[in-house]
Amino acid sequence: MSSRTRLEDLATIAGVSVATVSRALNNSPAVNEETKRRVWKIAREQNYHFRPSMPALLSGATATIAVVIPTPQARQTQVSDPFFQELIGGIAEAARASSCDILISHLAPKSQDDLTSLMTANRADGIIFLGQSLLHDQFNRLAETESRFIVWGADMPGQKYCSVGSDNLRGGKRAASHLLNLGRRRIAFLGDTAAPEVQQRYEGYVEAHRRLGLAVEPALIMPAQFEINFAESAVDGLIGRGLDFDGIFAAGDLIALGAIRSLLKSGRSVPDDVAVIGYDNIQLSAYTHPSLTTISQDMSKAGRLLVSKLLSATESSPMRSERLPTELIVRESCGLA
Repeated sequence: MSSRTRLEDLATIAGVSVATVSRALNNSPAVNEETKRRVWKIAREQNYHFRPSMPALLSGATATIAVVIPTPQARQTQVSDPFFQELIGGIAEAARASSCDILISHLAPKSQDDLTSLMTANRADGIIFLGQSLLHDQFNRLAETESRFIVWGADMPGQKYCSVGSDNLRGGKRAASHLLNLGRRRIAFLGDTAAPEVQQRYEGYVEAHRRLGLAVEPALIMPAQFEINFAESAVDGLIGRGLDFDGIFAAGDLIALGAIRSLLKSGRSVPDDVAVIGYDNIQLSAYTHPSLTTISQDMSKAGRLLVSKLLSATESSPMRSERLPTELIVRESCGLA
């Protein structure tokens, strides 16, 4: 149908009255949520631009992009998380360059129904989800009917939706290999492997050991959330149990900073006694004492890819997932020599 679709046309397709369609399009409480979502979806498919909150088809024209952070996640879901701040900054700069607005949504989808409701009722033209959380299967089902979203996160087996993220496997291997090349042989891994990205970084850590014929010590694998206090407690536990370790690979910079705080508190020297490497290269990592060796992800490029893929996607030209390269940034926590 053309953009001149009438209310009568929508009513016929939806199998409801014209009055019901009119009320649904105006978000009237007199219409139940299921009917509203069905009418909104039909209106969008028929290019019926009934109000500003009705998403238009995405193109290179001006659009509004929503940024959503699903819950629960392995890393804190607060916008104050430095990593999320830098990623959102990259998205915002890319959106501005494309004459787009962005909005930070406070909705936190936790289920298939949440995702469906968010996509049908959201005022934005497209949505960027910052992380898969535990919603990989739900995103796969959503991709069967929706193309107006993209995910920052890992590339997972059987994935039907588009994601942009760093090459976590290679980044993890690079981090662990750096510590091993320094002669460290008992390297603790800190991170919650329930998160897809952290799991891939852990797999890189294991692969780096395997390449040298070294075994990973299970007792040195510690779950740790992306918060300084949690990480500090995790390393306190390692030290309290009398475990011997000379290196730490933290799945995120905040985890690494917590680890360093625990080590210094216990009287251990970084990097002489224990070398520490993080992941993300948040801005703070360059200004801590000691400054943090880390794996860098290009947040500016990430923002550009997320926005450009979302804006250029069409049914005939779907988005393709992409992995960003990582870079080892050597600083004082591993020694600069």
